[in-house]
Parts: sequence; structure tokens; C-alpha cells
Amino acid sequence: MQWEQLLSLRKQGDTNKRLRKEQDETRLGFEVDYDRIIFSSAFRSLQDKTQVIPLSKTDFVHTRLTHSLEVSVVGRSLGRKVGQQLLQKHPHLSATHGYHYHDFGAIVAAAALAHDIGNPPFGHSGEKAIGEFFKSGKGQNFKNELTSTQWQDLTHFEGNANGFKLLTEDKEGAPGGLRISYATLGAFTKYPKASLPHKPSKKIADKKFGYFQQQADFFNEVASELGLVITSNQGEEKRFTRHPLAFLVEAADDICYTVIDFEDGINLGLIEEDKALEYLSKIIATRINTEKYSQLKHTKDRMNYLRSLAIGSLIEEAVSIFLANEDAILKGEFHQALLDASKYKAQIDDIIKISVEKIYQSREVLEKEISGYKVLTTLLDVFTKAMQNYKQGTENNLDRLVLKSFLSEVNFDNKSTYESLLAICSHVASMTDGNALRVFKKLEVGSM
Repeated sequence: MQWEQLLSLRKQGDTNKRLRKEQDETRLGFEVDYDRIIFSSAFRSLQDKTQVIPLSKTDFVHTRLTHSLEVSVVGRSLGRKVGQQLLQKHPHLSATHGYHYHDFGAIVAAAALAHDIGNPPFGHSGEKAIGEFFKSGKGQNFKNELTSTQWQDLTHFEGNANGFKLLTEDKEGAPGGLRISYATLGAFTKYPKASLPHKPSKKIADKKFGYFQQQADFFNEVASELGLVITSNQGEEKRFTRHPLAFLVEAADDICYTVIDFEDGINLGLIEEDKALEYLSKIIATRINTEKYSQLKHTKDRMNYLRSLAIGSLIEEAVSIFLANEDAILKGEFHQALLDASKYKAQIDDIIKISVEKIYQSREVLEKEISGYKVLTTLLDVFTKAMQNYKQGTENNLDRLVLKSFLSEVNFDNKSTYESLLAICSHVASMTDGNALRVFKKLEVGSM
């Protein structure tokens, strides 16, 4: 892969590649990506979506919105630091092509800002609820109407793929969406493959999938423009190398959820405060001012200080690992997350382990995730029945009310069963935790 291609400013629908001289000098092309994402309704909905604690009422806890903003800030730092070094190593990128280190930061920041934009309500349990509705719930009734690959999209519903759909399609399912640059779309796609059943692999890019069958042709166009290499193409199965900057987006997310979820757990009293220094000590050893730390009187202030130091250390570590492995990354031969190659991996694993035990598997989280399953399963049942009856011309008054009240933005005319079901899943995934709960309550009591 070549950086000249990887930094493409081309956008969906462009007939010619957009040249840098065509850009507004006060708001460069990649910065436009950030602006379009942050002003989108899909992004705004993250303010009421679960990051750690579903339906939490305390201001201590991060939502998907605050998490995404923080990941974006970390991503911007990662991109700029890497960009500074790359432009020194490859001076022609600046001299001939006019790239600035800010471009790298803007791409990573925009992709990181959008990294959770396709996630359903109620955290990762929301993804599982949608998938299991089709795999083992009432959605099984649609299996015979779909191809095996279409069925795979639904039974393994993936927030990353839904994010790619939201960024690249309008509400009617037509090409367009937010018209994000191909470079940012490439950095956004951590898992550059479709949902086809793949042979088991330990490669990080194969952990999940990054786009639905419906968007496969467009992703192929993006990959071709960026010069992503096809690593497997057996029959319908096609895998690509990751865009190098996707490693930085992933690192930004890993840094934030490792450190900040841990901080949330301490601020909420789910994890003892003395665990903070114990688990972070090696990561922040060269940065901490013990005198300053000892003068901080409140838990929240002490955690703010430790979190800042830890994030700073992990940013420097991720940048160092990326630059040391740039050649392998460009060849598609680097197959692990940056922090998995870190000298701090043992400490990171310990932090994640205690977060899983004390936060993610706490009674409050598990009980609300169970409620989330019930909410999403009910919505999918009612919505898919209304859609099916409408398409068959057998809808009753309840179906018409559902279509008018809750699915007015979804058009089922001239859509296949697969397209209609995927549109419903994407619509449900776009709902906030609170909105999904309100609609569920209305349906349960029969009040429209």
C-alpha cells in the first residue's frame, strides 16, 4: 500500500478525484468529514446510548457520545504524532502532494468520532439481541426468503457494519449518506471484510466484519481507490488488508475504554480506589509526580490525574509501535492490535480483567442488559410483522399504526425482504436507549 493512495480525498459520487487545490483552505477536506459526522443525527443519538452502565442517571458515567468524543481526541493526537514522523520519513508526501501532519490527525479523529455510530441501544448486548432474534427467535421465519450470505448479516448483526451503512447511505438506502472521504472510511473500517463465514483466523482484522452484503460493492470501490490489498478471494469470500490508520483508530478506542471505563468503575465505587495506583503504576511510572498526587484531596481529582498520565503514556507507546512496524503494516503483514504488542500488555490485561469482573458483569449492568434484550426483541417482533403484513397486503390496523408511528422513516416499497429487514435492524440500532424503552412501553400497554 502507498500513502499517496491511502490519503485519498475522493468522496462517494465524485466523478474525478478531488484535488487539494479545490478544498476550502480554512477547512481542509478531512476536517469536513469530522464536521459532517458531528452534526449528523446518528452521532447525536449517542448521547443516550450505553457505554458501560445502561440507562445510568449519574453524570460520572460515560455515554457513547462522551466516549466517542474522547476517543476522537486521543485519535487526533495519535494521527498527528504519527503524521509528523511519516512526513519526515517520506518528505515527498508534503513536498509533492501537499500533505500536512494535521491531515493524519484529522482522518483518525473523524474515523474515531464515528467508530461507535452504528452500535445499537444497550451496548454490545444490543448487537447480540438483534442477531439472536433471527438466529433463535421469531426472526427465524424469514430464513427461507434470504440467501445464506444475507442471513449471515442478520444473525451476526454487527455495529461496525451498520456504522459503514449509516455513513454511506441515505435513509432510503440509496448511495450518499454523509459523503465522507474514502481515506476516513478506510480508517473507520477496522474489519475490512463482509459477514460471510470465514475460516478461523488469529488476524485482528478478521475478528469481526465491517460491512453488510448490501454495501459490498461500494466497499470494493473504496478499497480499490485506497489501494487496499485483497488478501483472500475464494469464491464469494473476499478480505482486504486494513487501512494503516485503522490501527490508530483501534488504539484510540482501546486506550479510552481500558483507562476510562476503569476510572468510571472507581468513581462509581465498583472498584476500590487503591487499585488505581496498583494497576496503573507501571504505565505511569516515568510520568507521575507523587508530591502533586498526594496533595489531591478527592477521589475524582486523583483519578483525573492518573487517567491523564496513563492516556499520555499509552499514546506514546502506540505511536512508537506503529512507526516501528510501518513497513509490515503497509505490506499487510502486521496482524495484531497495537496495544497487544505493547510492553504494557500485562497491565492492560489486568485492568480489563478487573473491569469485566467489577463493572461489565456487575448486577446493575447484567440486569439492565436483560431488560435491553426484552426491549429490542419486542420491537423487532412488532416491526418485522408490520413490514411483512404490509408487503403482503394483509396489514391490520395495528400494523398501520406501527408503520405510521414508529417506522415512518423506513420505506419498504420496492425493497426485497433482505433490504427491508436490514432497514428495520438499522432503524432499531439507531434508537437511543431511552427511546427504545419508551416505544417498548407504548407497545406493551397498547397505547399508541
